Amino acid sequence: MSSQAFASSCLFSRSSSQTSLIKNSNSPLQRFAGIRFTDLPSFRGAKPPLLRCPSTGIRATLEEKDQIATTPLVVQEEQPNREIAEIIKVLKDAAKTRKVPAEEVLSALSVIEKSKLDPSGFLSTLGGSESPGRTWMLIFTAENKLKKGRYFPLTAVQRFDAAGKRIENGVYLGGLGYLTFEGRLSWKKRILAFIFERMRIKIGPFNPLEIGLGQQGDREPSTKDPFFIWYFVDEEIAVARGRSGGTAFWCRCRHVTNSW
Repeated sequence: MSSQAFASSCLFSRSSSQTSLIKNSNSPLQRFAGIRFTDLPSFRGAKPPLLRCPSTGIRATLEEKDQIATTPLVVQEEQPNREIAEIIKVLKDAAKTRKVPAEEVLSALSVIEKSKLDPSGFLSTLGGSESPGRTWMLIFTAENKLKKGRYFPLTAVQRFDAAGKRIENGVYLGGLGYLTFEGRLSWKKRILAFIFERMRIKIGPFNPLEIGLGQQGDREPSTKDPFFIWYFVDEEIAVARGRSGGTAFWCRCRHVTNSW
């Protein structure tokens, strides 16, 4: 990855004009900016309009083929009930503006966790059908039992590759550098377990330093490893709980650099 700043964009519906966009790592890093990474883990057209994410100042290009029309939620019934539809709208508004009060976001996450959504399409939506998969930006994190939560203050992006069964988790600081963790994942029902195998650190203009984490091998990740329980995934946002009980939600984004 070069030292140039990356760009990312939320893939919302065509009417959206603004957006803002990981929390997880079973790694030596235990805390980053006050957020624990223990349980929450870059990746095409007509000339598109140029957007600016209001909270980070990151320039983003929304491509025509990636603009998404309203996608029906995958639930046990053919259509989501009115409450779920309204709750999802709250979370999408929060991802776009970061102005929805934390109490409303926490309430919405609680409803999502208690709902009975069919997870059969979650992995393919989360990780795509081919490598390198899809990328998602962390928007909001909540403590165990949803007692308290806040918008994540840094640019944290997670890549899920369903075809290659890979995961990458990173925190990016523009020209200052980045920190990423990469490894393998497994999926069973709605549980995505993972094992990080290596860490990369880049500081300023210097080449990234790669460090092995001693997790090489063919062992499939299980619930003995860090994992997510996914409660909702569509083409725009995703909601999951980590192993320790903390809940978070992400916005799908585009992560652009010169090389990976």
